[in-house]
Amino acid sequence: MSLSIVPYRPDHAAAWIALNEYWILAGGYALEAKDRLVLDDPEGSILSKGGVIFIAERDGEAVGCCSLMAMPDGGFEVGKMAVASNAQGLGLGWRLLEACETHARSAGAPRLYLETNSSQTHAIALYDRFGFVDLPPQPTPYARCNVWMEKRL
Repeated sequence: MSLSIVPYRPDHAAAWIALNEYWILAGGYALEAKDRLVLDDPEGSILSKGGVIFIAERDGEAVGCCSLMAMPDGGFEVGKMAVASNAQGLGLGWRLLEACETHARSAGAPRLYLETNSSQTHAIALYDRFGFVDLPPQPTPYARCNVWMEKRL
C-alpha cells in the first residue's frame, strides 16, 4: 500500500466534495453557505487567495483532504479536514497536519488556526496531540462551530 500527501489537482474535485460532504452530513450538520463556496470553487475560494489544499492518497486514490486558507494576520486557517472511513487509522490526519504546518512555516506564518465542533472528539484529540490550544470564541461564518484552536509557529 502506498500512502502520500499531494497538492490538490483539478482531478481531485469530486473526492474533495465527497469527503467533506460526508463528514459534514454524517456529523449531523447542515451544509452551510461557506461550505458550498469552498467545496464548489476551491480554486477561487482557497487557491487563488494564497491558500493550499492537500490530498491524502492511498494507492493513487484520494482518501483524505485538508485545506489551508490564508488569513489577514499572515496565519493560515486549517479547514475541510477529512479522511474516508475506510482509510482512518493510517495516520493520514497527522500527515495532513504536518503538510499544513510545513507549508505555513515555509510561508513565515505566525500560526495555524481552526474551528470545529465539540462533538468532533477524535479530531479535537488529534489537534491537542499536534499542539493546538483552545482559544476563546471567535467570529465565524459556521453555525456548527463552538471550538476555536490555534498552534503558534
